[in-house]
Amino acid sequence: MGRAWQALRALRLRLLGPAKELVGTDQFGNKYYRVPQHQTGAGQIKPERRFVEAVNRQAYQYEMGDFPTEWEAWIRKKRKDPPTIEEILKNENYRQEMKQKVKEMYEKDKLLQTKEYKEGLVAEPIHTQVKGHASAPYYGKKEPSQDPTSTASTFQPGSWMPPGSDSSKKK
Repeated sequence: MGRAWQALRALRLRLLGPAKELVGTDQFGNKYYRVPQHQTGAGQIKPERRFVEAVNRQAYQYEMGDFPTEWEAWIRKKRKDPPTIEEILKNENYRQEMKQKVKEMYEKDKLLQTKEYKEGLVAEPIHTQVKGHASAPYYGKKEPSQDPTSTASTFQPGSWMPPGSDSSKKK
């Protein structure tokens, strides 16, 4: 019976290729697999394949951050070895520390900036709102509206003339 199973296993390997190997699991419960490089029955060499089976997720529901960046790098073959849970946790702690430091530096800079404004060491930025472009004829001035005021039901073709046109003065 052992020889029969070996023959069936060899036939399956020849036709379908090797089975997927579980490489690891992340803290969310996602499972990561690899199918090693193998040769098909036709002699074609298939490269190693890496993929993830997400927990309770459909392919269209994937969002950034659902998988740790270390595992994504492994799937995309940016790294040779799969990450360890210790490495993932260490990197996550580092990212949290950096976020906290950035927040503290931002607050510190904002206080220093406010102090410099009060002491007159630095001029406060002027918030101007300019419409249009400097080459426009009404730059910096209120632009007059030359749009017709009639509606579609009362509009007569040729009845509206732009203000200041010479043809309206000649009639």
